[in-house]
Amino acid sequence: MHEMSIASSVVEICAEQARGARVLRVTLEIGQLSAVMPEAIRFCFDVCAKDTLVEGAALEIVETPGQARCLACGATMEVVVPFGQCACGSEDLELVCGQQLKIRQMEVM
Repeated sequence: MHEMSIASSVVEICAEQARGARVLRVTLEIGQLSAVMPEAIRFCFDVCAKDTLVEGAALEIVETPGQARCLACGATMEVVVPFGQCACGSEDLELVCGQQLKIRQMEVM
């Protein structure tokens, strides 16, 4: 389960950036094409945060949809899988959004 190592890294980064302050809230942005399961991250986050400055912090997860641009006609479309076909018939798509995983915001006390 790679979500455990991701959650561990998020907790580590947040604790380091908090510089001794208690972390109250963490907002993660997870792309729907990132192959990261939000519910697994939520569970792992609580486990990894135990006995750290991040313990008890609320975890907010913002899921961003996948988007691709057709390299044939330039159209942009929402995608739920990392491949597909444009309305023009082309399958030559470039993913432009939806693969990211980032800490968007952190609230400390």
